[in-house]
Amino acid sequence: MAEQQYDVAVIGLGALGAAALWRLAEQGAKVIGIEQFTPPHDLGATHGKTRLFRTFCLEHPALGEYARLSRQLFAVLEQQTGEKLLSVTGGTIIGRPNSQAVSGTLQAADRLGVQLPVWSARELAERQPQHLGLRADEVAVVDAEAGVANPEGFIRAALQRAGQLSADVLSQVRVEGIRDEGTGVSIATSAGEIRATQVVVAGGAWLTRFAPDLPLDPVRTVMTWFDAAPGYGLDAFPVFVREINSQLTLWGHGALPGGAVKLGVGDIGVPRRGLNPDHLDRHIRPEDTAALTGAVHQWLGGINPKPIGVHPCMITRTPDAQFIVGRYKGNVLVAGGDSGHAFKHAPALGEIVARQTLGKPNDLDTRFIDPQRFRTYRN
Repeated sequence: MAEQQYDVAVIGLGALGAAALWRLAEQGAKVIGIEQFTPPHDLGATHGKTRLFRTFCLEHPALGEYARLSRQLFAVLEQQTGEKLLSVTGGTIIGRPNSQAVSGTLQAADRLGVQLPVWSARELAERQPQHLGLRADEVAVVDAEAGVANPEGFIRAALQRAGQLSADVLSQVRVEGIRDEGTGVSIATSAGEIRATQVVVAGGAWLTRFAPDLPLDPVRTVMTWFDAAPGYGLDAFPVFVREINSQLTLWGHGALPGGAVKLGVGDIGVPRRGLNPDHLDRHIRPEDTAALTGAVHQWLGGINPKPIGVHPCMITRTPDAQFIVGRYKGNVLVAGGDSGHAFKHAPALGEIVARQTLGKPNDLDTRFIDPQRFRTYRN
């Protein structure tokens, strides 16, 4: 490999890495992306044909601003590449008024100065009869800006655009080590040494190898699809998040044309065994879908609770269920800790990484995703 000096090297080209590479290239940096597989692929966290997109995010009130920026950047990338990346369908967030799902969504909307419609349980049952067992005190918050995003398409488009802007991309190249030399970094790879002024590590579950003192918990989960009766297309059964109780959150959306209904249960706070990302168990067993199958049978009508498709995936959780994005130490930045809800924010997180790397200001609140918030975990 010819010796080159880059402004920034990005390790890992999943959602966050591809977004960072694209936004850095857009801002004129000389960049290289390094991926151990061939992107997009189904061996990490960014695959599965769809991801839920919500603007008014129950996970943190500041994420509404991230989602608005991401929506703008999705539209920009669609124009630049012709790839369809975001379909806005509207959606509902369902639960008791004091549930995290409902109260968090309303708090995020309030921060943006938006008053969202709220349906009673009776109104929801009339409009979306697919939901069963609604309690009289449950409500549904209506997010007209919700929809589904295209994970594989986003990676293709981001890398395509970065390439048009002269970014280099190395696929099937494994990073073996990073050495921060103060004035720059040296990256040892299976294809030789790469030198850059700074490096962004966006390795998903593999981030633990390069930032072992951060509290990252990579776990295995599954994505699951179901056969349903007529009336379960995306237009009639748009995206939803339903907090049934503090231990069970059901989410999903109707079928895309020619596809199936996609459903899942929340992973935050749910016990999961840690994993070695190089040896993810890709065998599907009944226990992988037991909780979801039971929830579908009890809480949704018109859906066969036996899945017709199941595919393993990895998410990387953090103690506070927020991302870890920003300067880690010296010339090393990190972008990870997706906690199962990062994809919708990938374009905005890529922009944040690009601006921090290049020393540019940004208008978003990044304190709650700053890696330094976990400094007490370090030795």
